[in-house]
Amino acid sequence: SAPANPTLIGSISAGEGKEINSVAVRPDGLAVAAVQQADKTEDGEALFFNAAAADLDTAEVGRVMVGALPDNVHLTADGGYALLANEGEPSNELNAEGTDYVTDPEGSVSVIKLPEAVEAPTQADARIAGFTAFDDQPLPEGVRVFGPSGHDSKPSIDFEPEYITSQDGKAFVSLQEANAIGVIDIESATVENILPAHIADHSQVPLDPSNKDDAAELRTLPVKGLSMPDSIGAFTADGQTYFATANEGDAREWGVKEKDGGSGVYTDEVELKDLVEDGKVCEGALGDVNVEELADKKHAGNLKLSNASGWNEEKGCFDELYAYGSRSFSIYDSEGNVVFDSGAEFEKITAELNEPGIFHHNADNEEAEFDDRSDNKGPEPEALTIGTVGERTYAFIGAERVGGIFVYDVTDPATASFVTYVNNRDFSTDEFAAAGDLGPEGFAFVDKADSPNGEHLLIVGNEVSGTTTVYNVEDLLNADEDNQDDADDHDNEDKSSQSSHSSTATIAVGSLIGVIAAVAAAVGLLNAPGVRETVLSFAPAPLSEQLEKFL
Repeated sequence: SAPANPTLIGSISAGEGKEINSVAVRPDGLAVAAVQQADKTEDGEALFFNAAAADLDTAEVGRVMVGALPDNVHLTADGGYALLANEGEPSNELNAEGTDYVTDPEGSVSVIKLPEAVEAPTQADARIAGFTAFDDQPLPEGVRVFGPSGHDSKPSIDFEPEYITSQDGKAFVSLQEANAIGVIDIESATVENILPAHIADHSQVPLDPSNKDDAAELRTLPVKGLSMPDSIGAFTADGQTYFATANEGDAREWGVKEKDGGSGVYTDEVELKDLVEDGKVCEGALGDVNVEELADKKHAGNLKLSNASGWNEEKGCFDELYAYGSRSFSIYDSEGNVVFDSGAEFEKITAELNEPGIFHHNADNEEAEFDDRSDNKGPEPEALTIGTVGERTYAFIGAERVGGIFVYDVTDPATASFVTYVNNRDFSTDEFAAAGDLGPEGFAFVDKADSPNGEHLLIVGNEVSGTTTVYNVEDLLNADEDNQDDADDHDNEDKSSQSSHSSTATIAVGSLIGVIAAVAAAVGLLNAPGVRETVLSFAPAPLSEQLEKFL
């Protein structure tokens, strides 16, 4: 009830050895938690409880079984259904020969019809939408099905639903490793379609590919980027359905090394330099690029690639190279056409903000070392939610590694535009207690009509720091005035490095009064050394004065 001073009122336990991966709450208090079993390959549970109960220890109202490893739960806008993305990851161990997983359950989506009252549905209300129908069908170009050499690779087994959203009777689920999106008809609980996810062309869209060049430098390469979306959020614009994705990227890596008593590890991850040194890149596949120079670790030698894409069986080499993630977010129409992609904007913003001790481009979420993740998915956009403020619709995208939140105006999806970026992390320390938010993982937007303080809120759960932060989303400045101010700033500024950082701060922060003014965090967060000063340092002087009112 007091966003600036949140207090813990209780907790729900799924039981010994079980994990709760995701929770969603209906306005009347009916809540559902996605429960993973101690053995993740076993069928999971949807745990229902009354979030409005006076005592959460006795708030559980029932459970139903769902698919293996339910990783995300979503409620439809009318509160009529709970949808769970059952990831169905394989076991961590390989067979004795090291050629297949010991166990690999099917990935699926649970579609659960909810009662109108605050009570649990029955097992009969829970249906499974699986991917078996696609096992014997040709898949769209770019959709991937792969695994160890002895694995029976097919969609029903290999598709691993990651995150789910819905709009007007249809659900959209990200199938990350497959680089695909599934479309589900909710009423019939069937998968209607598999859509290929975006693939970036890094010969046109630059990226920072090296963690060994001691530079925040973006460059083009003859490499593709598999978007491999994680979070996904649906919305409408002019009566049409769209969905946006945070294009994180992820490798498969399962097994136990032989030296540790296992039978080996399967992974599709390789480094560019190793493919070149082993002669596995087809002659001429990279155009007129100097291959030896490209394979230098100070250029792109350490860039992580997937060996599950681009292989030419006839030639016995790779005729295309594919990296993990597109370091962007994308917007699709309901048919799966990409109408917008942010391209290199995330990395361009963080590269220009880079300043030792203040902001570290492509830092990891456990250590603040500059440039550490450039070879491996960069900022790694993972979290995403959509919210409406006034007459504008915004996408909020969280960068898992470097941290922070990118905000885009998506009111007109085809012409979506960057609004602001805020990061309360203190890059001068690796101490979790002092560093601020690390690893933004889950976002929830709260409309002001449902907000305890009458303001739009963005609630952020941070996986690495273990903090929960509540942001107060303030009213927006006129975009045209802001753009004109930026143009005037560029005309008048000198071209020194310091001026570049200052200008970027104006672009990154100036479009929102109070940025997204942080009004609460984990206890003591804004009092941590350097955090308040770091947040204020991103703002130009006029905006900094307004920020101080909230920080």
